[in-house]
Amino acid sequence: MKALTHGRYRGLDGNAAVFEVGAVATPLATIRVAILEPDIGRVTLKRTEGYRLDRGWAIAPNGQEPPFAGRARDDLSGFANPAVTVREGDGTVVVAAAGLSATVTLNPFGIVWRRAGEAEPFLRDRPTQAYFLSRKTGALAHSMARHADERHYGLGDKAGPLDRTGRRFAIDAVDPCGFDAELSDPLYKMLPFFIVDGPAGAHGLYYDNLAVGEVDFGCTIDNYHGLFRSYKADDGDLDYYVLAGPTVPDVTRRFSWLTGGQAFAPRWSLGFAMTSMAIADAPDADARISAFVADCKAHGIRCDSFHFGSGYTSIGPRRYVFNWNNDKFPDPAATMARLKAAGMQPVTNIKPCLLDDHPRIAAAKRDGILVMDGSSGEPAVAQFWDGLGFHVDFTNPRGRDWWANGIRTQLLDYGVVSIWSDNNEFEIWDEDAECAGDGRPFAQSLARPAQALLMHKLAYEVQAAHAPGKRPYVITRAGGAGIARYGQTWTGDNETAWKTLRFNLTQGLAMSLSGLFNIGHDVGGFHGPVPGPELFCRFVEFCALWPRMVMNSWKDNGTVNTPWMHPEVLPQVRAAITLRHSLIPYMYTQMWRASRDDMPAVRPLFWDFPEDDTARLVEDAFMLGSDLLVAPVLEEGAATRDVYLPAHPGGWYDWHDHSHWEGGRVVTVPAPLGRLPLFARAGAIIPVAEGAETTAVIFGTSADTASGVIYADDGETVDWRQAGNVITLSLRPEDGSPTLTASASTALPRISVRAVGLQSVRLATAGLVLKS
Repeated sequence: MKALTHGRYRGLDGNAAVFEVGAVATPLATIRVAILEPDIGRVTLKRTEGYRLDRGWAIAPNGQEPPFAGRARDDLSGFANPAVTVREGDGTVVVAAAGLSATVTLNPFGIVWRRAGEAEPFLRDRPTQAYFLSRKTGALAHSMARHADERHYGLGDKAGPLDRTGRRFAIDAVDPCGFDAELSDPLYKMLPFFIVDGPAGAHGLYYDNLAVGEVDFGCTIDNYHGLFRSYKADDGDLDYYVLAGPTVPDVTRRFSWLTGGQAFAPRWSLGFAMTSMAIADAPDADARISAFVADCKAHGIRCDSFHFGSGYTSIGPRRYVFNWNNDKFPDPAATMARLKAAGMQPVTNIKPCLLDDHPRIAAAKRDGILVMDGSSGEPAVAQFWDGLGFHVDFTNPRGRDWWANGIRTQLLDYGVVSIWSDNNEFEIWDEDAECAGDGRPFAQSLARPAQALLMHKLAYEVQAAHAPGKRPYVITRAGGAGIARYGQTWTGDNETAWKTLRFNLTQGLAMSLSGLFNIGHDVGGFHGPVPGPELFCRFVEFCALWPRMVMNSWKDNGTVNTPWMHPEVLPQVRAAITLRHSLIPYMYTQMWRASRDDMPAVRPLFWDFPEDDTARLVEDAFMLGSDLLVAPVLEEGAATRDVYLPAHPGGWYDWHDHSHWEGGRVVTVPAPLGRLPLFARAGAIIPVAEGAETTAVIFGTSADTASGVIYADDGETVDWRQAGNVITLSLRPEDGSPTLTASASTALPRISVRAVGLQSVRLATAGLVLKS
């Protein structure tokens, strides 16, 4: 690659300052520096021959949904685009707008970013050779100066500790079944977004590039350049967004806004769910599903959805999307009806690769719906589960029509309510693979995660059209920035191991900080050894309070993870699942906030306690909303748990026995099997389900103040922004007595009230009922 060390200012183009960059006397590209919002900057490099890919699918400011054909890279709609001023100095150009400025040094070329009113920059390019571009390939690189005290978060579903400093990560996606949650890389998603938090506050960078690459957070040390971090891509365009912060929550929320936010899933999707490859793979699969329904009833386990593994599509040992094996499922519609009658919504797994002997492969080739090998004119061949196959091209309107028809006629028309897009990493390694690009073809290597995103988007839109008025629930395993605006994802095919608990936790927190808010983990571990009673119970506890709780497994010996697989811990497992269901009113409110306010439900402790230096280092617990601290047991043989409780006026209450603890210290609490360490913040009012009614639990403070919000609707309305009922509860001292008032955006329902840490409570609003 060549270093772009020399720049020349060419003037303003709209609100962007344009620079010609290259070697000493050879311009190779132009760089545009723009300020899109008071806290969002953008740097876009364009080669002299043009963009490598002139569109993208991630950027969706203000909820502007990109079309299937993609959003033009130069499209500025949805942004405020404030007027900029330009001031030229001695070898520098300052581009400024309200809230943000960029100082561009022409030789050597580099950019320094400042927030308005701050003398020190929060982000600066490496002063020695910051930008690189290859003239022989599509490769590119960007290097930034790094402060020794900075911490790095993000990149989506990466393994290992939450702080990524000192590591290098691949921006790539594979199917890493049974991955090591501490060490494996890459995993499923390609998401080159990260947050830097340090002495200058926090900022974020997102590279709108869908090609394979890497991010280095200081793994590389080079004596000539000082401390630095870097982003590299094998191909594509250098087009990055600077999110000015200045706090980690500011960055995450702004990134979520930039990429379209989080879809609000129906309430039933928060219930405990079940799937297993072994069930749908079995020759008597339909009978096994009936047996699972009966076992749930017999063991007192509430299950709100059943997720079909792909075995329902099998012919012999191989799997064929949209093919029902009628030997295993003689009447699929009756199976779906039976599940719904048991209170379980049916969800089906689909995969985008058609095996080379798929019953409809000849028609698929004839109709041209597959990713093609541009050199041969034949479909691009890829390795898949059961052999070789060909991937449906979701940038092809004919491919999308074929897929949508399969979803409608083979799944939704039978009574399936939700689509689970799986194995969609699009591992097509043919260098000549080409996407149709909605009439403007491009190399598959330029946009692999776009295929997964479009597959996910299509499932969402087909479900929405099939059931108007109802919010779709869709799931994807792969993709990149923007997949959250359609639905849910998870940490993938995890290994059954104790360390998986610890590092699935940080993996999930990193996903939340990366704008993926509806997430969870395979309960019990998907792959590897069969979990023993203790590990299985701790897995259930660990997964109980994430937005997604699906028990999913595939074991070599055919064992299926079920709640009753170890009778000796069944009561404890049932208690953890019951705890989850009791907290659905609170979790549903948090997911509403995630969709309305770009606020993750699950987040690290430092999100809510930024001034607490100890909380910044905690990676073995998490906050669920602002009011609950969850500290799962992560060690084998433990019967107690040491938990750091952040400093907070009024302290914390143990959820189980209501014992009170001061904040700002480590406490040791009992943690026998079945008791997930859980703490409520003093001053919180938390809604819980008790039978058919909702109870508001007040956790009092010495100041007799508390507050809480409950969001309620019918659980599935598309019109949730207008039709939902926002109930606000407020406890304040009045006439010497703590007094609770309530208001609602529509009618106030009957709400029971229970007080913890208060001698008495006076209810000042009709409809509130005090419980002992």
